[in-house]
Amino acid sequence: MRAQQRLIHAVSIWVRRQPPKVKAFLAVVSGMAALVLLRFIVHDHDNLFVAAEAVHSIGISVLIYKLTREKTCAGLSLKSQELTAIFLAVRLYCSFVMEYDIHTLLDMATLATTLWVIYMIRFKLKSSYMEEKDNFALYYVLVPCAVLALFIHPSTSHNLVNRIFWAFCVYLEAISVLPQLRVMQNTKIVEPFTAHYVFALGVARFLSCAHWVLQVLDSRGHLLVALGYGLWPSMVLISEIVQTFILADFCYYYIKSVFGGQLVLRLPSGVV
Repeated sequence: MRAQQRLIHAVSIWVRRQPPKVKAFLAVVSGMAALVLLRFIVHDHDNLFVAAEAVHSIGISVLIYKLTREKTCAGLSLKSQELTAIFLAVRLYCSFVMEYDIHTLLDMATLATTLWVIYMIRFKLKSSYMEEKDNFALYYVLVPCAVLALFIHPSTSHNLVNRIFWAFCVYLEAISVLPQLRVMQNTKIVEPFTAHYVFALGVARFLSCAHWVLQVLDSRGHLLVALGYGLWPSMVLISEIVQTFILADFCYYYIKSVFGGQLVLRLPSGVV
């Protein structure tokens, strides 16, 4: 085990010493290798989306445990939870009026738990909420997503307003974790349950992104055509990729911390 830890430590030091372009190249190569592996292991790629939902549920369960048993919301971003509630509510509306399916029920359950988390942070555990650290202005996220949705949205036969809402929730989901990353950037030290939750989000995002990418590859690009014309199909795929890479750096330090036997995650300057 110590030899394994020394190897991981040596690799992490080597990676940290590389210039940003090399780090980006290594991240892309690692992502592509993981996609190739998943393509051979998982025959039905729809299972990746189910797995993403399952991992997200595990992350929320960890969050619920932290709030109910630890009686603290320290390190959590209320603003990220509020953004999550907004895009889930909009997506639920779109699901009801456009394409009601099993994912609608999953979103209802996720929205319910997210609203409970918001209630706990705002009222029950307000004394432990790090409001001064949770200083990401929401209009930096909401306004660009709304403007982008006005110009780039699905080209289906549905009502225009519903199509704009659909695009808005896709864009907002992609960057809803930014306030949480800002809190961790401000504190530099992330306690275990918060780290587990954010890592679960990162894994769920990667599995969801892998689902879309592999579906596009298997359909030889026909899936993008089925989503409509113009920039919208590409923006859906780009949004999935952005979600993954936003959390990639944090996930790297999380894995490094776990293998190093550290219970508390310490982030170096410039991370997230």
